[in-house]
Order: sequence, then C-alpha cells, then structure tokens
Amino acid sequence: MLIRRPSDVLPSEITPRDVFLNRRQFMATAAGSALLAGEAVAALKTVPSRYSASEKPNSLKEITSYNNFYEFGTSKEDPAANAGRLKTKPWQIVVEGEAGKPRIFGLEDLLKLAPLEERIYRLRCVEGWSMVIPWVGIPLSSLLKQVAPTGNAKFVSFETLNDPKQMPGLLTRVLDWPYREGLRMDEAMHPLTILAVGLYGEVLPNQNGAPVRLVVPWKYGFKSIKSVVQIRLQAQQPQTSWNQAAPEEYGFYSNVNPAVAHPRWSQASERRIGEFFKRKTLPFNGYADQVASLYQGMDLKKYF
Repeated sequence: MLIRRPSDVLPSEITPRDVFLNRRQFMATAAGSALLAGEAVAALKTVPSRYSASEKPNSLKEITSYNNFYEFGTSKEDPAANAGRLKTKPWQIVVEGEAGKPRIFGLEDLLKLAPLEERIYRLRCVEGWSMVIPWVGIPLSSLLKQVAPTGNAKFVSFETLNDPKQMPGLLTRVLDWPYREGLRMDEAMHPLTILAVGLYGEVLPNQNGAPVRLVVPWKYGFKSIKSVVQIRLQAQQPQTSWNQAAPEEYGFYSNVNPAVAHPRWSQASERRIGEFFKRKTLPFNGYADQVASLYQGMDLKKYF
C-alpha cells in the first residue's frame, strides 16, 4: 500500500471509504519497505487486524479537520490550520527508565518491529463527541519488548514534542508543557494499544499527531498522546497533563465510563461527528469484553 503525505494527495485521489474497507487482499500482498527518515515516503506492507470495529469510519475530511491538539491552538479547527509548520523528519523517540536495553528509535526502526496493521477504532472525547478512525499502526508492546522492561516497570509515561517555534500553542499557558500522559504497564502491553503512524492509508497528518501517536481505544481521546518524543518506563505512577491541570475532572485512568459524569457535562451519550442524533455511550468505549478484566476489583468511580 502506498502511503503518501496528505499534502501530496489530490482530493480526487483520496481512497473512497468503501474501497478502503474492501482492499484487504491487496494490502496483504502489497510490497513493503521501511519509511526512512529524510527519504521519500515508501510503500508499506499492512495487514488487517482482528481488533477492528465493524462501524463505518468517518470521512478523511472529518477526521483531519476537527481535532484537539492544543500545541497548535485550542479551537477544533486550529490544528489543521497551524500544524503545517511541524517538521516530522527526522524524528526520534527516546525510550528509557526501567529498561534493560534503553534505546532511541527512529521512525524506520518502529516500522521494522512488527507488520503494520489497519485498525478501525472508535475515538471518544470528553466533550461529548466521537469518531471512528481507520488507523495504521503497530502494537505498543512490540516497542516495549525491545527495551526489556525490568521488574520495576509498573507504568509507562509519554511526552510530546515541546518546540514553540513549530507549535504556537505552546506560547499559551493552557497546560503545563510539555504534554504528558501515562499508562499502567498492563494497559500499555494490551494488544489493543497501538502506536499509530497513519490513517486511511495515508501518512499520519500533522494535526492528528504526526509522525507517531498513541491510540488507546477504550480511554478518552486525550490519553492518546500525539507527536511522541519520549517514552519512559517507571516504578511510580506518572503525572499526566490533564490530571495535573484539573484532577477533579480528569483521572489518571480516564476509561470511558458513562456512569461517571464530567463535572460540566454528562458522559452518558455522545454525538458521532457527521451525525445529528446522539447515541448511548458504551462502557470502555465498546471494548469492555477485551479490557474490563484489567480493572477487576477497582472502584471505577474512584479511579476514573
């Protein structure tokens, strides 16, 4: 499958949704090679995933024009307008901490870890809206296994690029920059958790977190940190940006729990972008069968 920069693709060339959803045989046999930093975008081999949702994805336009990425502005339209200045090549992710083999990964290193998979995941945001997005990515566990986590590695923290020259939103004090997120180790190693490098068969657009972002589909969207430059394995629960800014509103776990209302709005329903009527919000964003066992015995109203 040829993955190209969104800026290189004409509107008439964007893959129709129905074609995308029925091209599995082609993708499974497509020639693939690594995406090398500083080189032209290469062909990448992807495989379909058994973890994909069966829902119809939102359009590429919807997914790339309505975003939360405060480093580029707080309005939903700001990231698409301002993220073009972000330079995504070369790019490195430092992985360190409680690791026997700490390492710096380039993008080409990530793409060699495991076959890229196409996964159609729901994305639920605390503001009451949701999308269905066809991501292209690799399991986060593939990367973590490479650095040999020690027995003390109980949590994984993540950090976003912090460069005001490229990210004008950093000049504001909306949050304590850089943006930080974290997962428990078993959450990070769960097969649903991926590092996304693309969507809809295209290279990940800047406004969606290029060149690599986390995707944790059973949690609220802000847990899926964008433009990741550092991953750290640690013994203690890490600080996370929204939990630090407003702990009464944003818990560390941030699992989708319709029974826990945000102080300023209900979480019981959501509006899918592109639809008029609201729909009922599902526990764990519809992934309860896969992940509810991770939280057995926990009070999910206390550990929200």
